[in-house]
Amino acid sequence: VVSTQSTGSSGINAEYGGMDFTGPFLRPSLIFPGAIQDNSNKPVESTLFVAGAKSAAKTSIILRFLDRDEQPKATTALEYTFGRRTKNNTMLKDVAHVWELGGGVALSNLIEVPITKQSIKSLSVVIVVDLSKPESIWTTLESLLSSVKHRVKKVLAELKSECPSDANLLVAECLARYGADHPDKDNVDLIPVPLTIIGSKYDEFQNFEPEKKKIISKTLRFVAHYHGAHLCYYSSKVETLVMKVRGLLGHLVFKTQLSKSVMTDHTKPIYVLAGMDAISQIGSPPANVGSRSALEQWKGLFLSTFPQEAEAAMPEDPTKDTKYNEPIIDSVRLQKDEELERFKKLQERKMREEAR
Repeated sequence: VVSTQSTGSSGINAEYGGMDFTGPFLRPSLIFPGAIQDNSNKPVESTLFVAGAKSAAKTSIILRFLDRDEQPKATTALEYTFGRRTKNNTMLKDVAHVWELGGGVALSNLIEVPITKQSIKSLSVVIVVDLSKPESIWTTLESLLSSVKHRVKKVLAELKSECPSDANLLVAECLARYGADHPDKDNVDLIPVPLTIIGSKYDEFQNFEPEKKKIISKTLRFVAHYHGAHLCYYSSKVETLVMKVRGLLGHLVFKTQLSKSVMTDHTKPIYVLAGMDAISQIGSPPANVGSRSALEQWKGLFLSTFPQEAEAAMPEDPTKDTKYNEPIIDSVRLQKDEELERFKKLQERKMREEAR
């Protein structure tokens, strides 16, 4: 029997600052916000933040979603692009602001750029793991989920101080994706923004041994279910999976119609929306993994099967790497750094004077 720690509605209430979300989250219309085609005449402006393992096809996913025929290039830090969609045959345009974090988990401190008080009300987060490299899956998930949760918690606290109703609604919609009657509602720890976990390179993963595929898929299902995330598999070489992911991202940012089909068979590409799985359906890891909570048990099983490789640390400031000395460029960079410091001090002085 798996021991589960009850967090549920009371847990998420305490976690995100005692927000009052009673009432609205019980409305069935909130369970899949935007699941029906959006026919309003108001343009939609949203933010999509994509992070994940190095070389895990994040750029490929974004390019295929935006229908751009470009060769993916390595993302060095945090890159921005956008997509637009004509609104119901009108002159109005829906806009999706798309941020991609490169460098695996090493640059997760940059998460504060796309996740702000201004963006969080229309924010969706995507975490991409490389199914062909299970030795990096848990490290990637644990680190990025922790970073996202910490940042969202901080931004929601700021938002609550300015507009409690907006903060409450985000938590309410998160709970609504599971519904008041879901059997696991008291045993999950939901992150109150739309969250998606994508397992990439399914074309390589499908050749794994059946037992390894089973452990990876069941672990990902549990982690996604526990944190309130959609879960789907992807391969740029399998057009049906490309279309599945495009449809899911389109729903997140443009509120288009969402396919609610479910696939939980580990011998096939997984596709499960938030709130449509259950701990009883996922099953239990072996009881001898030696941990108390269900999440720790799945972690123990995964790490014992797939020991994780440490990700190479990036230098604290790559611009100071002596391998790339360029005297002229370095001189200009030093000048700009000094200008930036003077500007910061000027702004700080101005803020202090205005606060008097």
